[in-house]
Amino acid sequence: MTRLADLVDLPRVPLGTAPTPVRRLDLEYRTDVWVKDESAYGDGKWGGNKVRKLEWILGEAQRRGSSTILTVGGIGTHWGLACALYGGDHGVRTVLGLVDQPVDDHVREQLRRLERSGAVLHRYSSSVRLRLAAPYLMARYRPWYVPAGGSHPVGALAYVDVALEIADQVAARALPEPAVVVVPVGSGGTAAGLALGLRLAGLRTQVLGIVVNDLLRLDPESVARLAGRAGAVLRKAGLHDVPTVTAADLDLPRVWLGGGYGVPTPAGTAEVARATAIGLSVEPVYSGKALAAIRDLDDAGELSGPVLWLSTHGPRG
Repeated sequence: MTRLADLVDLPRVPLGTAPTPVRRLDLEYRTDVWVKDESAYGDGKWGGNKVRKLEWILGEAQRRGSSTILTVGGIGTHWGLACALYGGDHGVRTVLGLVDQPVDDHVREQLRRLERSGAVLHRYSSSVRLRLAAPYLMARYRPWYVPAGGSHPVGALAYVDVALEIADQVAARALPEPAVVVVPVGSGGTAAGLALGLRLAGLRTQVLGIVVNDLLRLDPESVARLAGRAGAVLRKAGLHDVPTVTAADLDLPRVWLGGGYGVPTPAGTAEVARATAIGLSVEPVYSGKALAAIRDLDDAGELSGPVLWLSTHGPRG
């Protein structure tokens, strides 16, 4: 199997076992829909796309000699929890700037996990208050700042790696070459890395990113710029012929956002129930909205398959 670590000399802390499984998604679609189950990635503490990004983020933190990472998210952040759990195992303390979000049982449980995680928590009522507090947090902890969701050029390398993994699964005939990969977009790093990696792998697959966060700028231009910065990291590391990602490579509709970040939609909640019934690890804020998009587009006859849904949720315990 081709891994990005075999192509470039960049630090990486292995945290999971690849490849994650692919299978046809039996949820009564007219289109041929498959799932790549990223919940299987992560050895023990947490799983999913956050752990993939942390492999590269923690490697870079160690290279920099950074003993503290400052990152941000909602009070139910999966990224922040994964960062605290895995960072603690590798000598990196996590400081979290948390912003209030709509609260349900899942968010309450996440907040309890965060409080037990060993992270240093600072909670704010709004993203504006968090931004105002940022100079204080930087001065107090002298951390390396990593954006929400690990959507840093180094973190995006994780999904360049996953795109290469998808290409290997296509070559092995475990998966037909997808016409489109559907992924929820909360901070942009997964979509940026996929777009870059699919082109690097020589696949024609397009990225359809279902925007689930209205607190960040998540349009094709901004996500393409993040992909460009990830490409620059690869070029600096000696990889030749790195492709250029443009806004045309990304479709990022906001139709399924609903009431905003952290607010479930009825359609998304219904899809969570369907997916849970067949054994998938899903939740309403990310997974549900991506599945609702697939359902609506399939019903409207607007999907041309094969479609690959990237299931990025990955709880443990």
